[in-house]
Amino acid sequence: MSTIRIVPAVERDVPVIFAMIRELAEYEKLTDIFVATEERIRAGLFGDDPAAEALLAYDGPQCAGFAIFFRCYSTFLAEAGIYLEDLYVKPELRGNGIGFALLSRIAQIATERGCGRVEWGVLNWNEPSIQFYKRLGAVPMDEWTKYRLTGEPLRQLAARCVMPSPAASQASRTTASRS
Repeated sequence: MSTIRIVPAVERDVPVIFAMIRELAEYEKLTDIFVATEERIRAGLFGDDPAAEALLAYDGPQCAGFAIFFRCYSTFLAEAGIYLEDLYVKPELRGNGIGFALLSRIAQIATERGCGRVEWGVLNWNEPSIQFYKRLGAVPMDEWTKYRLTGEPLRQLAARCVMPSPAASQASRTTASRS
């Protein structure tokens, strides 16, 4: 009988994480927007200013899944929270408690860090995952709709900002002091 282990990912795990993210994109039918690279994953998880953390799940010696999460903040609770960006278990290993082990470890991390909640998104058609989350006591946020800015719309909105960016202000002060 295999024992499930959940461990923090380390930099040498990047190729494994990258491969599973690609598998997740295939499962979610989102390969058309998949542009991640190992280098970008490495920078995002292990660079000078990491954007997120990753956990790996092992079923015996085999890496069976991963979770990527980051800190967020709830103004209504006035507390930090955790946003679960991805939770993935290899298809042939689903139903063996691996997803539960990953999600319960995320919950444990949240409580250890004093977070008021854990949130995540799920595709509307992913009924097995929706039922799994409901069995854990998670509730859908049906009254909310997620929005996203990316690519050119993000750049266009940033260009319309009336305030100079701190980086631009610093650069102009540096240039002025050299004059």
